[in-house]
Amino acid sequence: MPQRGRPRGFDADEALERAVEVFWRQGYEGASVNDLAAAMGINKPSLYAAYGGKEELFRKAVARYAERDMGYARDAFAQPTAYGVVATLLRESAIAVTRTDRPAGCLSIQGGTSCSTENAPIAEFLAASRLGGEGALADRLARAVADGDLPAQADPVALARFVMIVTEGQAVHASAGVSREDLRQAAEIALAGFAAASGARPPEQATEPV
Repeated sequence: MPQRGRPRGFDADEALERAVEVFWRQGYEGASVNDLAAAMGINKPSLYAAYGGKEELFRKAVARYAERDMGYARDAFAQPTAYGVVATLLRESAIAVTRTDRPAGCLSIQGGTSCSTENAPIAEFLAASRLGGEGALADRLARAVADGDLPAQADPVALARFVMIVTEGQAVHASAGVSREDLRQAAEIALAGFAAASGARPPEQATEPV
């Protein structure tokens, strides 16, 4: 009896990319195992054998999404100033959620912000992932305070929450069809608000004599 397994020439990376697309477009609950297997070019037994099941596949898809589609966040955190970090996050997010080669919006938002009780762990997993990003940003802004890049009275936690609310809102509006240019405009307004609330100065002002 022939063994059930991956088809000859199976590309695990490409298959996972296709799963990302399906989850992104349809959400966790909307994506059936049949949809996923068809998109990935494997049968259902092979999907379970390779990934352990739908939930495990979703977690791997979110990790792949974070690695490939949110690379701009790593670039942002590497910026030398708090203003640069937030400017990169807001501006690049507006681009990322409106790419023409990807579904509009963000997998971590569309994937399962609202799930049935049965799938509550998925919503909790995504919420924890978003809060993890917020915490990392708060830590980066706290370092900016310690380094003297932001004034001592700046509140890293509140500022990080504000920035993440804006980026998550960008994703929601992008999925509703709001244009990249409109999201960019909103990003610049939010960046001005961040600068005013935090005391961060744009690069052109940071070198001016006091």
